[in-house]
Amino acid sequence: MTKHMFAPWRGDFIRGPKEQGCVFCRMIREKKDRQNLILHRSENCFVVFNRFPYTSGHLMIVPNSHVGHLEKLNPTILNEMMELTQYLVASLKKEFSPRGFNLGMNLGRSAGAGIAGHLHLHIVPRWAGDSNFMATTGDVRVISLSLESVYKSLLKYFKNK
Repeated sequence: MTKHMFAPWRGDFIRGPKEQGCVFCRMIREKKDRQNLILHRSENCFVVFNRFPYTSGHLMIVPNSHVGHLEKLNPTILNEMMELTQYLVASLKKEFSPRGFNLGMNLGRSAGAGIAGHLHLHIVPRWAGDSNFMATTGDVRVISLSLESVYKSLLKYFKNK
């Protein structure tokens, strides 16, 4: 039997107005890190919160270069993405004690990439019981902590990095 899971909370993102050009490239150019929810900038990548999170602490690691195909990404950038992933997982564990993580990239529009032209890696902390009935039957997404409070909590991990 086929089962379907509906995600109506994503409708605001899917149906909402689309920015002209690349949202990640705009964020890189702007120096409005707090407003754009950029947690950290490194040499080749930046860390940003997902504005439409699946859970509290849903982060993305985004290369500074506008590349839409994994096979075209410079190995140095890939290495930096993985080093940042290790650091973020460790930081999220210390701060919020998640029981697990989903890590992933949606490569291409057909795979679900909302921003297909600019690669980005999702880091989604998970807790036991966080995928409950509210999202599917109640049309409600339970996000326990605000983006701003998680931003403030994680910022300390990047003060000396």
